[in-house]
Amino acid sequence: MISLRAMAGQHFAVFGLARSGLAAARALIASGAEVVVWDDNPASVKAAAAEGLPVADLHKADWSAFDGLVLSPGVPLTYPEPHWTVSQAHAWGVEVLGDVELFARAINAKPEHDRAKICAITGTNGKSTTTALIGHLCAEAGRSVQVGGNIGYGVLGLDELGGDGIYVLELSSYQLDLTSSLKADAAILINISPDHLDRHGSMDNYVEAKKRVFRNQGPGDTAIIGVDDPWGQRICTEVTALNRRAIRPISSGRAMSRGVYALQGMLYDATGERAVEAADLNRAPALLGRHNWQNASAAYAAGLALGLSPADIVSGLRSFGGLAHRMQQVAQAGQVRFINDSKATNADAARQAMSTFDRFYWIAGGRAKAGGIESLIDLYPRVVKAYLIGEAQHDFAMSLAGRAEHERCEDLATAVSRAYADAAVSGKPAVVLLSPACASFDQFPDFEVRGEAFTRLAREIADRRTGVTAPKAESA
Repeated sequence: MISLRAMAGQHFAVFGLARSGLAAARALIASGAEVVVWDDNPASVKAAAAEGLPVADLHKADWSAFDGLVLSPGVPLTYPEPHWTVSQAHAWGVEVLGDVELFARAINAKPEHDRAKICAITGTNGKSTTTALIGHLCAEAGRSVQVGGNIGYGVLGLDELGGDGIYVLELSSYQLDLTSSLKADAAILINISPDHLDRHGSMDNYVEAKKRVFRNQGPGDTAIIGVDDPWGQRICTEVTALNRRAIRPISSGRAMSRGVYALQGMLYDATGERAVEAADLNRAPALLGRHNWQNASAAYAAGLALGLSPADIVSGLRSFGGLAHRMQQVAQAGQVRFINDSKATNADAARQAMSTFDRFYWIAGGRAKAGGIESLIDLYPRVVKAYLIGEAQHDFAMSLAGRAEHERCEDLATAVSRAYADAAVSGKPAVVLLSPACASFDQFPDFEVRGEAFTRLAREIADRRTGVTAPKAESA
């Protein structure tokens, strides 16, 4: 747990009792702060009270007594309108901050020699894989490392590290909106595409939130910026113009005179006087596909910035096992492979998996994001057949009409069964790909539960084949 000594004696309201809110409350209490916690969900309040946390209805609280409101990142800060606790905080002049800001203040308060390095990762897609990959590289190189934030543990639940340690943090746009003093030794913006616009109000606001990852960097720090999209290109130009830190552009599709880039699976290091071949990513089984080449480019650049040797980085890239629900092969029945890409909750994320396979049986649908799947039309020729589920199936069917064979299956179990039946009948090596391009909330609590359901269904099919046992999950 991170010590928040500077907050001792201060009075905080914590709203939102999911992972980050609970970790914040525990850390503040352990550090001697006065805390009350609340949530709009009665079940969350009941669970917090059962744990012994100091529950108090913030509707009835004396807001003049609070030094800060610690807001969980899932709670609206500005759009579509500020949450009622935010309005109350503003009315009483109470600072609104998040758990990452508390973490940053705790690290900044340490003597420089005892201050661990921070690697902060954000982007629309690939954050979790890149974060886990960098954590893996550091651990394999023998460094003391903790990984958390928007992945795994909330930042305040991480272990204390000394000056030789490294914190690798995945940060969402929501978390960055609540953060002002984080100073990252290596800050990464992998990519940007439209997402979460209902929470940010506009694309410009979303981009501004992402750019906050570079805030407070100075000489000796490194900014790593994906330039495969127009927003990233513009941000790279802006950050370079400030001339306060090392700039490392990354790309997964074009050669560059500086930075780190990948071409056809070969990773090039152009951080020195000339570009050199650094790693053959085709030999890294969990890093196949152009989107993973972008993740690997970011991780390689971060490794250099954190003091890892090129040899250690390349070794770590090859040994990385990948993440669940991200291009994960979960079963094989005969010649049919089942790929779980449930984390693809928008069209841009689905594009990454769809671009990796020449032909596939596609399971898609759920609760659609803005724009649906129209941006994927160029990939429809790769779809042997689509099996549509959830709220989006009607709209997705309209998009696919006349372009790719498809059927409405309503639920995941039906889609998996029919996709396998068609793939098996083909008599050829085939891929059944769950890459929904949608949120899961119409039929599942989250994308993890959706991916676990797909995995279970796929392995049941594999187990039913005589003499075939479903393999352990591995990354495709």
